[in-house]
Amino acid sequence: MTGNIVLIGMPASGKSTVGVVLAKTLGMGFVDTDLIIQSRQGELLQNIIDTDGLEKFLDCERDAILSVDADNCVISTGGSAVFRDEAMTFLKKNGVTVYLDVPAEILKKRLCNITTRGIAAKREQSIEEILSEREALYKKYADITLRVENENVEKTVERLVDILCK
Repeated sequence: MTGNIVLIGMPASGKSTVGVVLAKTLGMGFVDTDLIIQSRQGELLQNIIDTDGLEKFLDCERDAILSVDADNCVISTGGSAVFRDEAMTFLKKNGVTVYLDVPAEILKKRLCNITTRGIAAKREQSIEEILSEREALYKKYADITLRVENENVEKTVERLVDILCK
């Protein structure tokens, strides 16, 4: 496979975890754009959101994505990457975009630290509200939508490899 595989979806949908295993399985590199943001800004995602605000964070995220120079990599994006069209257009130029679609009830079980994890959302928003706000964008940018429910990471990667390597 040439080009990149870009994983999009909600926080706790498994983008980073699935991304690492997928990269190992396919012999590709791995890039996590959240880690690029933290490295460039020198602080945690939540601190950037709390200190500089949501719009500034989304701009930092866009700039981090635009700095990615990768080929033959799995790229795990932050859940809010879809809010910046420029960033998504850039990622889609050299890659296939996969939306890891996880139901809200599963996300709630996985996300016990919603106010400290660095989720780009208003403090009072519920998981359902955040998902509702983003879902159309995930679907808009996705080349592939993979519904992920109660399966382990290996099963998710196996299903994804089957789709990608057809």
